[in-house]
Amino acid sequence: MQLIQDYQESWKENFNQIKEVLVDVLFGLDVTVEHVGSTAVPGLAAKPIIDIDIACAKNVKFDIVRKRLSTIGYEHKGDFSIPNREVFKRNTKQEKHPVLDMIAHHLYVCPYGSLELKRHLLFRNFLIDNADARITYQEIKLQIAKEANQIHAVYAEFKEDAASDFINGILDKL
Repeated sequence: MQLIQDYQESWKENFNQIKEVLVDVLFGLDVTVEHVGSTAVPGLAAKPIIDIDIACAKNVKFDIVRKRLSTIGYEHKGDFSIPNREVFKRNTKQEKHPVLDMIAHHLYVCPYGSLELKRHLLFRNFLIDNADARITYQEIKLQIAKEANQIHAVYAEFKEDAASDFINGILDKL
């Protein structure tokens, strides 16, 4: 199977299914749930993994978000050396959730105004609005996947180097 797949309309619906569960568990908190990453860009080939940022207002305490996410099987894993972007993973030891464990996704929690959240939203929106950049980025990703022999871990390592110049070049202009 190819690591990078053609854009699938189902990715938007997959995001909306996960978002519904997240909004329910975070009810009453001043948060937004954002679809970020390549699956959020119509027409862009991507790894079929939905990237999600939960953006929290200043009045929202991270510990409350962490506790609520734990009630639906997420474990806080730290920031992976990216300030103001907390990583959450599914707890695979508990009963399977009919949505959260059936759709591959990455979940992050960021405060409003964090640099990483800003980067995710700006890059997503730029690719949505700019077909030439979207095509170039897709070609870069397909080339990286080919060089990585379609191996996810190798792809991630190569992408960090090969795509960062392109991404940062765009973000520096915005």
